[in-house]
Amino acid sequence: MGNRLDVDLPEYPLEIVFVLVRPEFPGNIGAVCRGMLNFGFDKLRVIGHDGNWEEETRKRAKHAQSVLDNAGTYDDWESCMEDVSLVIGTSGKRELGAKIQFRHFLTPSDLIENLKGLSGRVAIVFGPEGIGLLQDQLRLCDLLLTIPTWEGYPILNLSHAVTVVAYSMHQDVDLESEDERSIMDPILRRTLRESAARVADSLPIHDSKKRGAREQLIRTLMRSGPDQFEAHRLLGILNDAAEALEAAQSALQINDETPEK
Repeated sequence: MGNRLDVDLPEYPLEIVFVLVRPEFPGNIGAVCRGMLNFGFDKLRVIGHDGNWEEETRKRAKHAQSVLDNAGTYDDWESCMEDVSLVIGTSGKRELGAKIQFRHFLTPSDLIENLKGLSGRVAIVFGPEGIGLLQDQLRLCDLLLTIPTWEGYPILNLSHAVTVVAYSMHQDVDLESEDERSIMDPILRRTLRESAARVADSLPIHDSKKRGAREQLIRTLMRSGPDQFEAHRLLGILNDAAEALEAAQSALQINDETPEK
C-alpha cells in the first residue's frame, strides 16, 4: 500500500521546477520530494546543499527517492536560475490592499490563469523554514505567489506549502491551449528585467522612489507571462523609452550648467 506505481508522469506544457533555498531541516527536503511526486512533479533544485542526503531526508521521501536522486544542488541563486525563464517567489507574509507595490502576490489560481497556454521552464522558489525568502531574494523574482491560508495562522510548513502548490498545478494539468506559446528564454528574461530597471532609473523622480518604480514595472510586465515574440517587442519599447528619458535628463543637465548671459 502506498507504493510507487509504474505509471508515466503527467505531461505538463510547462516544466515546473521546485527550488528550495537553504532548507534547515533534512526531513523537510524528503517530505517535499514526496509531496511533489504525489502530484506528478519530479524536478527539484536545492540551493546551499552538497547533495549528500541525510538518512532522515531519505526516510521522509518514502517512494520519491528518484526525485531526490535527480535533484540539482547549487551554491548560489544565480547558477540555479541561469536556465529559467520565469522565477516565482513564495511567501506567507502577505500585504493586503489595492496599492501594494512590492508584495503584490498572486494566488495559485491566479498564477495558473497567467501561465495558461505557455511552455518553458518555470521555477517556484521556497525560502528556508522560519524566515522564508528575504526581501532581496523576493526582488530577484519575476512574480510573487502566496497560498491563501487563514490569517490567524498563515505560515505553512515548507513541505506542506510545496504540496499545496503542486496540487494546485496538478488540478490544471490542461494548462495547454490550442495556441501554445513559448515563454521567453532565460537570457531574454534577464535583459527585459535590466531594461525595465533602466527605464525606472531614468525617471525624473527622487532616488528613494526609483526602487519601487523598478519593482512595480517588472512585476507588471512579468504578470502577463510574455512569450518570446511579446518579450522582444516589449524590450524594444523599453529601450526606446530609456533612451528618450536619458536624453531628456542630459538636456536638462546641460541647461542647468549653461551660465546665463
